[in-house]
Amino acid sequence: MTIPIITDLAGARAGILRRAFLDDDTATVTTVAEIITNVRQRGDAALREYTHRFDGVDCEVIEIPRERLAAAAADIDQSLRQALLLAINGIRRFHERQLRNSWVEFSVEGALGQIVRPLDRVGIYVPGGAAPLPSSLIHAAVPARVAGVREIVVCSPPQRSTGEPAMAVLAAAHLAGVDRFFAVGGAQAIAALAYGTESVPRVDAVAGPGNRYVIQAMRMVYGTIGVVSLPGPTETLIIADQTANPRSVAADLLAQAEHLEASAILLTPDRGLAEQVQREVERQLAALPAVNAQAARDAVTRRGGIVIVPDLATAFALANEYGPEHLCLLIAEPWTYVGEVRNAGGVFLGEDSFEVLGDYVAGPSHIMPTEGTARYASPVNVDSFRKVISLVGLNRAGVKRIGPAAIRIAEAEGLFAHAAAVRTRLESLDNDGRE
Repeated sequence: MTIPIITDLAGARAGILRRAFLDDDTATVTTVAEIITNVRQRGDAALREYTHRFDGVDCEVIEIPRERLAAAAADIDQSLRQALLLAINGIRRFHERQLRNSWVEFSVEGALGQIVRPLDRVGIYVPGGAAPLPSSLIHAAVPARVAGVREIVVCSPPQRSTGEPAMAVLAAAHLAGVDRFFAVGGAQAIAALAYGTESVPRVDAVAGPGNRYVIQAMRMVYGTIGVVSLPGPTETLIIADQTANPRSVAADLLAQAEHLEASAILLTPDRGLAEQVQREVERQLAALPAVNAQAARDAVTRRGGIVIVPDLATAFALANEYGPEHLCLLIAEPWTYVGEVRNAGGVFLGEDSFEVLGDYVAGPSHIMPTEGTARYASPVNVDSFRKVISLVGLNRAGVKRIGPAAIRIAEAEGLFAHAAAVRTRLESLDNDGRE
Protein backbone atom coordinates (compact mmCIF):
# COMPACT_ATOMS: atom_id res chain seq x y z
CA MET A 1 0.00 0.00 0.00
CA THR A 2 1.07 3.55 -0.67
CA ILE A 3 -0.12 6.93 0.52
CA PRO A 4 -3.53 7.45 -1.12
CA ILE A 5 -4.47 10.36 -3.37
CA ILE A 6 -7.99 11.55 -2.57
CA THR A 7 -9.98 13.74 -4.95
CA ASP A 8 -13.31 13.65 -3.13
CA LEU A 9 -13.40 16.47 -0.55
CA ALA A 10 -16.47 15.07 1.16
CA GLY A 11 -14.71 11.73 1.46
CA ALA A 12 -11.61 13.42 2.88
CA ARG A 13 -13.71 15.23 5.48
CA ALA A 14 -15.41 12.01 6.46
CA GLY A 15 -12.15 10.05 6.37
CA ILE A 16 -8.64 11.26 7.14
CA LEU A 17 -9.81 14.74 8.20
CA ARG A 18 -12.23 13.34 10.73
CA ARG A 19 -10.91 12.23 14.09
CA ALA A 20 -12.35 9.61 16.40
CA PHE A 21 -12.66 11.14 19.86
CA LEU A 22 -10.91 9.50 22.77
CA ASP A 23 -14.21 8.89 24.51
CA ASP A 24 -15.18 6.62 21.62
CA ASP A 25 -12.45 4.20 22.69
CA THR A 26 -14.32 2.54 25.53
CA ALA A 27 -11.62 -0.07 26.11
CA THR A 28 -9.02 2.63 26.76
CA VAL A 29 -11.40 4.57 29.01
CA THR A 30 -12.12 1.47 31.10
CA THR A 31 -8.47 0.47 31.39
CA VAL A 32 -7.31 3.93 32.40
CA ALA A 33 -10.08 4.32 34.98
CA GLU A 34 -9.00 1.03 36.59
CA ILE A 35 -5.34 2.10 36.63
CA ILE A 36 -6.14 5.44 38.26
CA THR A 37 -8.28 3.80 40.94
CA ASN A 38 -5.60 1.22 41.68
CA VAL A 39 -2.84 3.84 42.00
CA ARG A 40 -5.01 5.97 44.29
CA GLN A 41 -5.68 2.99 46.52
CA ARG A 42 -2.33 1.19 46.49
CA GLY A 43 0.25 3.85 45.68
CA ASP A 44 3.79 2.66 44.99
CA ALA A 45 2.75 -0.99 45.03
CA ALA A 46 0.48 -0.36 42.05
CA LEU A 47 3.22 1.56 40.25
CA ARG A 48 5.65 -1.34 40.65
CA GLU A 49 3.01 -3.80 39.48
CA TYR A 50 2.26 -1.82 36.31
CA THR A 51 5.95 -1.21 35.61
CA HIS A 52 6.50 -4.97 35.69
CA ARG A 53 3.41 -5.68 33.57
CA PHE A 54 3.79 -3.00 30.90
CA ASP A 55 7.54 -2.30 30.83
CA GLY A 56 8.95 -5.68 31.87
CA VAL A 57 11.04 -4.08 34.61
CA ASP A 58 11.12 -4.88 38.32
CA CYS A 59 11.76 -1.51 39.90
CA GLU A 60 11.96 -1.55 43.70
CA VAL A 61 13.22 2.05 43.92
CA ILE A 62 11.06 4.28 41.76
CA GLU A 63 13.01 7.53 42.04
CA ILE A 64 16.20 8.10 40.04
CA PRO A 65 18.81 9.82 42.23
CA ARG A 66 20.00 13.25 41.11
CA GLU A 67 23.54 11.90 41.07
CA ARG A 68 22.47 9.46 38.35
CA LEU A 69 21.09 12.32 36.27
CA ALA A 70 24.37 14.20 36.59
CA ALA A 71 26.34 11.08 35.67
CA ALA A 72 24.22 10.57 32.57
CA ALA A 73 24.84 14.17 31.48
CA ALA A 74 28.58 13.60 31.91
CA ASP A 75 28.59 10.25 30.11
CA ILE A 76 26.56 10.97 26.98
CA ASP A 77 28.28 11.72 23.71
CA GLN A 78 29.59 15.28 23.80
CA SER A 79 28.00 16.19 20.48
CA LEU A 80 24.61 15.20 21.89
CA ARG A 81 25.30 17.16 25.08
CA GLN A 82 26.16 20.26 23.05
CA ALA A 83 23.05 19.82 20.88
CA LEU A 84 20.85 19.59 23.97
CA LEU A 85 22.47 22.70 25.45
CA LEU A 86 21.95 24.60 22.18
CA ALA A 87 18.29 23.60 22.20
CA ILE A 88 17.87 24.50 25.88
CA ASN A 89 19.37 27.95 25.35
CA GLY A 90 17.16 28.62 22.33
CA ILE A 91 14.03 27.46 24.13
CA ARG A 92 14.93 29.60 27.13
CA ARG A 93 15.47 32.74 25.03
CA PHE A 94 12.18 32.25 23.21
CA HIS A 95 10.16 31.77 26.37
CA GLU A 96 11.79 34.65 28.25
CA ARG A 97 10.10 36.91 25.68
CA GLN A 98 6.71 35.63 26.92
CA LEU A 99 7.11 36.73 30.53
CA ARG A 100 4.46 39.13 31.75
CA ASN A 101 4.50 40.99 35.03
CA SER A 102 2.16 41.67 37.88
CA TRP A 103 0.60 45.10 37.74
CA VAL A 104 -1.48 47.50 39.83
CA GLU A 105 -3.33 50.55 38.51
CA PHE A 106 -4.17 53.27 41.04
CA SER A 107 -6.92 55.84 40.61
CA VAL A 108 -8.98 58.15 42.79
CA GLU A 109 -11.30 55.17 43.41
CA GLY A 110 -8.55 52.86 44.70
CA ALA A 111 -6.61 50.19 42.85
CA LEU A 112 -7.12 47.19 40.57
CA GLY A 113 -4.49 44.81 39.35
CA GLN A 114 -3.17 41.30 39.16
CA ILE A 115 -0.43 39.19 40.69
CA VAL A 116 1.29 36.70 38.38
CA ARG A 117 2.59 33.70 40.30
CA PRO A 118 4.32 30.50 39.13
CA LEU A 119 2.91 27.15 40.12
CA ASP A 120 4.71 25.53 43.04
CA ARG A 121 5.21 22.04 41.59
CA VAL A 122 4.59 20.68 38.10
CA GLY A 123 4.86 17.20 36.62
CA ILE A 124 6.29 16.52 33.19
CA TYR A 125 5.56 13.28 31.37
CA VAL A 126 8.21 12.08 28.93
CA PRO A 127 7.37 9.15 26.62
CA GLY A 128 9.96 6.40 26.66
CA GLY A 129 8.69 3.56 24.52
CA ALA A 130 9.86 3.00 20.96
CA ALA A 131 11.41 6.49 20.82
CA PRO A 132 12.53 8.02 24.12
CA LEU A 133 12.17 11.78 23.79
CA PRO A 134 14.72 13.95 25.61
CA SER A 135 13.48 16.78 23.40
CA SER A 136 10.01 16.60 24.98
CA LEU A 137 11.56 16.89 28.41
CA ILE A 138 13.43 20.10 27.63
CA HIS A 139 10.50 21.56 25.68
CA ALA A 140 8.42 21.38 28.89
CA ALA A 141 11.00 21.78 31.65
CA VAL A 142 12.67 24.89 30.25
CA PRO A 143 9.44 26.95 29.91
CA ALA A 144 8.46 25.79 33.40
CA ARG A 145 11.80 26.93 34.78
CA VAL A 146 11.53 30.27 32.98
CA ALA A 147 8.06 30.66 34.51
CA GLY A 148 9.60 30.31 37.96
CA VAL A 149 8.19 26.93 38.98
CA ARG A 150 9.77 25.91 42.28
CA GLU A 151 9.87 22.15 41.75
CA ILE A 152 9.84 20.21 38.47
CA VAL A 153 9.04 16.49 38.67
CA VAL A 154 9.52 14.17 35.69
CA CYS A 155 8.02 10.73 35.06
CA SER A 156 9.27 8.51 32.25
CA PRO A 157 9.08 4.72 31.85
CA PRO A 158 12.15 2.53 32.28
CA GLN A 159 13.56 0.62 29.34
CA ARG A 160 13.44 -3.14 29.46
CA SER A 161 17.10 -3.43 28.43
CA THR A 162 18.54 -1.21 31.18
CA GLY A 163 15.87 -1.03 33.88
CA GLU A 164 15.94 2.77 33.82
CA PRO A 165 14.80 5.54 31.46
CA ALA A 166 16.97 6.25 28.43
CA MET A 167 20.31 7.85 29.25
CA ALA A 168 19.60 10.77 26.90
CA VAL A 169 16.40 11.53 28.84
CA LEU A 170 18.24 11.36 32.16
CA ALA A 171 20.94 13.67 30.82
CA ALA A 172 18.38 16.14 29.48
CA ALA A 173 16.73 16.22 32.90
CA HIS A 174 19.99 17.26 34.52
CA LEU A 175 20.83 19.86 31.87
CA ALA A 176 17.34 21.38 32.08
CA GLY A 177 17.45 21.62 35.87
CA VAL A 178 14.81 19.04 36.78
CA ASP A 179 14.43 18.53 40.54
CA ARG A 180 13.12 14.95 40.79
CA PHE A 181 12.83 12.07 38.33
CA PHE A 182 10.72 8.90 38.62
CA ALA A 183 11.00 5.77 36.48
CA VAL A 184 7.25 5.42 35.96
CA GLY A 185 5.32 5.57 32.71
CA GLY A 186 1.85 5.32 31.24
CA ALA A 187 -1.48 6.24 32.77
CA GLN A 188 -0.14 5.13 36.14
CA ALA A 189 2.42 7.96 36.08
CA ILE A 190 -0.32 10.53 35.50
CA ALA A 191 -2.36 9.05 38.36
CA ALA A 192 0.68 9.21 40.66
CA LEU A 193 1.31 12.86 39.77
CA ALA A 194 -2.35 13.72 40.29
CA TYR A 195 -2.92 12.00 43.64
CA GLY A 196 0.56 11.32 45.00
CA THR A 197 2.01 8.07 46.32
CA GLU A 198 4.53 7.19 49.00
CA SER A 199 7.31 8.20 46.60
CA VAL A 200 5.79 10.47 43.95
CA PRO A 201 4.63 13.90 45.17
CA ARG A 202 1.33 15.34 44.05
CA VAL A 203 1.77 18.18 41.57
CA ASP A 204 -0.27 21.27 40.72
CA ALA A 205 -0.32 20.61 36.97
CA VAL A 206 1.02 18.13 34.45
CA ALA A 207 2.42 18.66 30.96
CA GLY A 208 3.90 16.50 28.22
CA PRO A 209 2.91 14.32 25.28
CA GLY A 210 1.82 10.70 25.47
CA ASN A 211 -0.09 7.84 23.91
CA ARG A 212 -3.86 7.41 24.11
CA TYR A 213 -3.65 5.93 27.62
CA VAL A 214 -1.60 8.84 28.94
CA ILE A 215 -3.87 11.42 27.34
CA GLN A 216 -7.01 9.69 28.58
CA ALA A 217 -5.51 9.69 32.08
CA MET A 218 -4.84 13.42 31.81
CA ARG A 219 -8.45 13.99 30.85
CA MET A 220 -9.66 11.97 33.82
CA VAL A 221 -7.52 13.74 36.44
CA TYR A 222 -8.23 17.24 35.13
CA GLY A 223 -9.78 19.25 37.93
CA THR A 224 -7.83 17.36 40.55
CA ILE A 225 -4.74 18.94 39.01
CA GLY A 226 -4.27 21.25 36.07
CA VAL A 227 -3.58 19.74 32.67
CA VAL A 228 -1.54 22.02 30.45
CA SER A 229 -2.68 20.37 27.22
CA LEU A 230 -3.69 17.02 25.72
CA PRO A 231 -0.93 16.32 23.19
CA GLY A 232 -1.60 12.85 21.85
CA PRO A 233 -0.16 11.16 18.75
CA THR A 234 1.49 13.70 16.50
CA GLU A 235 -0.17 15.29 13.47
CA THR A 236 1.20 17.06 10.43
CA LEU A 237 -0.82 18.80 7.75
CA ILE A 238 1.09 20.25 4.79
CA ILE A 239 -0.30 22.74 2.30
CA ALA A 240 1.82 22.74 -0.83
CA ASP A 241 1.53 24.25 -4.30
CA GLN A 242 3.31 23.69 -7.60
CA THR A 243 6.46 25.42 -6.33
CA ALA A 244 7.06 22.83 -3.58
CA ASN A 245 9.90 20.36 -3.77
CA PRO A 246 8.29 16.88 -3.75
CA ARG A 247 11.30 15.42 -1.94
CA SER A 248 10.88 17.94 0.88
CA VAL A 249 7.13 17.37 1.09
CA ALA A 250 7.59 13.60 1.32
CA ALA A 251 10.37 13.97 3.89
CA ASP A 252 8.22 16.23 6.06
CA LEU A 253 5.30 13.82 5.90
CA LEU A 254 7.45 10.86 6.90
CA ALA A 255 9.32 12.75 9.63
CA GLN A 256 6.17 12.85 11.73
CA ALA A 257 4.67 9.63 10.39
CA GLU A 258 7.42 7.53 12.01
CA HIS A 259 5.87 8.24 15.43
CA LEU A 260 3.41 5.58 16.54
CA GLU A 261 -0.23 6.34 15.69
CA ALA A 262 0.77 9.53 13.89
CA SER A 263 -1.13 11.13 11.02
CA ALA A 264 0.39 12.90 8.00
CA ILE A 265 -1.73 14.73 5.42
CA LEU A 266 -0.96 16.80 2.34
CA LEU A 267 -3.40 19.27 0.78
CA THR A 268 -2.49 20.50 -2.69
CA PRO A 269 -4.24 21.91 -5.77
CA ASP A 270 -1.54 20.40 -7.99
CA ARG A 271 -2.20 16.84 -9.17
CA GLY A 272 1.28 16.55 -10.64
CA LEU A 273 2.88 17.40 -7.31
CA ALA A 274 0.61 14.89 -5.56
CA GLU A 275 1.79 12.09 -7.84
CA GLN A 276 5.46 13.08 -7.42
CA VAL A 277 5.07 13.13 -3.64
CA GLN A 278 3.38 9.73 -3.72
CA ARG A 279 6.40 8.29 -5.55
CA GLU A 280 8.83 10.07 -3.25
CA VAL A 281 7.10 8.70 -0.15
CA GLU A 282 7.65 5.17 -1.47
CA ARG A 283 11.27 5.85 -2.33
CA GLN A 284 12.04 7.40 1.06
CA LEU A 285 10.17 4.69 2.97
CA ALA A 286 12.46 2.13 1.38
CA ALA A 287 15.48 3.98 2.77
CA LEU A 288 14.26 4.01 6.38
CA PRO A 289 15.14 1.36 8.97
CA ALA A 290 12.49 -1.36 9.06
CA VAL A 291 10.87 -0.35 12.35
CA ASN A 292 10.62 3.31 11.34
CA ALA A 293 9.35 2.41 7.90
CA GLN A 294 6.65 0.18 9.32
CA ALA A 295 5.32 2.90 11.62
CA ALA A 296 5.52 5.53 8.89
CA ARG A 297 3.77 3.36 6.29
CA ASP A 298 1.02 2.61 8.79
CA ALA A 299 0.54 6.34 9.39
CA VAL A 300 0.46 7.50 5.78
CA THR A 301 -1.76 4.65 4.56
CA ARG A 302 -4.22 4.41 7.47
CA ARG A 303 -4.30 7.92 8.93
CA GLY A 304 -2.82 9.97 6.13
CA GLY A 305 -3.22 10.84 2.50
CA ILE A 306 -2.90 13.43 -0.22
CA VAL A 307 -6.04 15.47 -0.81
CA ILE A 308 -6.47 17.28 -4.12
CA VAL A 309 -8.17 20.64 -3.48
CA PRO A 310 -9.43 23.14 -6.08
CA ASP A 311 -7.34 26.01 -4.68
CA LEU A 312 -5.32 27.22 -1.70
CA ALA A 313 -8.35 28.93 -0.17
CA THR A 314 -10.04 25.53 0.12
CA ALA A 315 -6.86 24.07 1.58
CA PHE A 316 -6.78 26.67 4.35
CA ALA A 317 -10.49 26.20 5.04
CA LEU A 318 -9.94 22.45 5.46
CA ALA A 319 -6.87 23.07 7.62
CA ASN A 320 -8.82 25.34 9.93
CA GLU A 321 -11.59 22.75 10.24
CA TYR A 322 -9.02 20.09 11.10
CA GLY A 323 -6.93 22.23 13.47
CA PRO A 324 -3.61 20.36 13.08
CA GLU A 325 -0.79 20.22 15.56
CA HIS A 326 1.70 21.17 12.83
CA LEU A 327 0.68 23.22 9.80
CA CYS A 328 3.47 23.39 7.22
CA LEU A 329 3.18 25.89 4.35
CA LEU A 330 5.30 24.79 1.41
CA ILE A 331 3.89 27.40 -0.95
CA ALA A 332 5.31 30.26 -2.98
CA GLU A 333 4.52 33.11 -0.57
CA PRO A 334 3.76 31.55 2.83
CA TRP A 335 3.84 34.82 4.78
CA THR A 336 0.96 36.22 2.72
CA TYR A 337 -1.26 33.39 4.01
CA VAL A 338 -0.48 33.60 7.74
CA GLY A 339 -3.62 35.68 8.27
CA GLU A 340 -5.71 32.80 6.94
CA VAL A 341 -4.64 30.49 9.78
CA ARG A 342 -7.10 30.27 12.69
CA ASN A 343 -6.47 26.84 14.16
CA ALA A 344 -3.04 25.23 14.45
CA GLY A 345 -0.54 24.39 17.13
CA GLY A 346 2.35 25.78 15.12
CA VAL A 347 2.81 27.19 11.63
CA PHE A 348 5.99 26.46 9.67
CA LEU A 349 6.66 28.88 6.87
CA GLY A 350 8.44 27.69 3.76
CA GLU A 351 11.15 25.29 2.69
CA ASP A 352 13.68 26.39 5.32
CA SER A 353 11.25 26.36 8.26
CA PHE A 354 10.55 22.65 8.22
CA GLU A 355 8.84 21.16 11.23
CA VAL A 356 11.69 18.96 12.45
CA LEU A 357 13.65 22.08 13.44
CA GLY A 358 10.68 22.99 15.63
CA ASP A 359 10.82 19.53 17.16
CA TYR A 360 14.26 20.18 18.51
CA VAL A 361 16.03 23.53 18.35
CA ALA A 362 13.98 26.39 16.86
CA GLY A 363 12.75 27.78 20.20
CA PRO A 364 8.97 27.39 20.66
CA SER A 365 7.90 24.33 22.62
CA HIS A 366 7.13 21.36 20.41
CA ILE A 367 4.44 20.19 22.84
CA MET A 368 1.45 21.41 20.86
CA PRO A 369 -2.29 20.73 20.87
CA THR A 370 -3.49 17.67 18.95
CA GLU A 371 -6.84 15.95 18.34
CA GLY A 372 -8.36 19.23 17.15
CA THR A 373 -7.75 21.00 20.48
CA ALA A 374 -5.86 23.70 18.55
CA ARG A 375 -9.33 25.25 18.20
CA TYR A 376 -8.93 26.53 21.76
CA ALA A 377 -5.56 25.42 23.13
CA SER A 378 -1.99 26.66 22.78
CA PRO A 379 1.45 25.08 22.74
CA VAL A 380 3.20 24.73 26.08
CA ASN A 381 4.44 28.18 27.06
CA VAL A 382 5.37 30.23 30.12
CA ASP A 383 1.73 30.95 30.98
CA SER A 384 1.11 27.18 31.08
CA PHE A 385 3.00 27.18 34.37
CA ARG A 386 1.76 30.43 35.88
CA LYS A 387 -1.49 31.68 37.33
CA VAL A 388 -3.04 35.11 37.79
CA ILE A 389 -4.43 36.36 41.10
CA SER A 390 -6.74 39.37 40.85
CA LEU A 391 -6.27 42.37 43.13
CA VAL A 392 -9.22 44.55 44.16
CA GLY A 393 -8.43 47.49 46.44
CA LEU A 394 -11.27 50.00 46.01
CA ASN A 395 -11.92 52.95 48.30
CA ARG A 396 -15.08 54.81 49.27
CA ALA A 397 -15.23 56.78 46.04
CA GLY A 398 -15.19 53.56 44.09
CA VAL A 399 -17.92 52.00 46.23
CA LYS A 400 -20.18 55.04 45.72
CA ARG A 401 -19.77 54.96 41.95
CA ILE A 402 -20.19 51.25 41.21
CA GLY A 403 -22.13 50.06 44.29
CA PRO A 404 -25.61 50.94 42.98
CA ALA A 405 -24.96 48.97 39.78
CA ALA A 406 -23.88 45.97 41.85
CA ILE A 407 -27.15 46.18 43.84
CA ARG A 408 -29.22 46.30 40.67
CA ILE A 409 -27.51 43.26 39.11
CA ALA A 410 -27.66 41.26 42.37
CA GLU A 411 -31.39 41.88 42.72
CA ALA A 412 -31.93 40.87 39.08
CA GLU A 413 -30.27 37.57 39.95
CA GLY A 414 -32.38 37.10 43.05
CA LEU A 415 -29.32 37.31 45.31
CA PHE A 416 -30.61 39.72 47.91
CA ALA A 417 -27.88 39.06 50.48
CA HIS A 418 -25.40 40.21 47.86
CA ALA A 419 -27.40 43.39 47.36
CA ALA A 420 -27.67 43.92 51.11
CA ALA A 421 -23.89 43.70 51.54
CA VAL A 422 -23.45 46.57 49.08
CA ARG A 423 -26.36 48.59 50.54
CA THR A 424 -24.87 48.26 54.02
CA ARG A 425 -21.62 49.85 52.81
CA LEU A 426 -23.44 52.65 51.01
CA GLU A 427 -25.57 53.41 54.07
CA SER A 428 -22.44 53.47 56.23
CA LEU A 429 -20.82 55.91 53.85
CA ASP A 430 -23.92 58.13 53.91
CA ASN A 431 -23.94 58.14 57.74
CA ASP A 432 -20.23 59.03 57.83
CA GLY A 433 -20.94 61.89 55.45
CA ARG A 434 -23.72 63.29 57.68
CA GLU A 435 -21.43 63.22 60.69
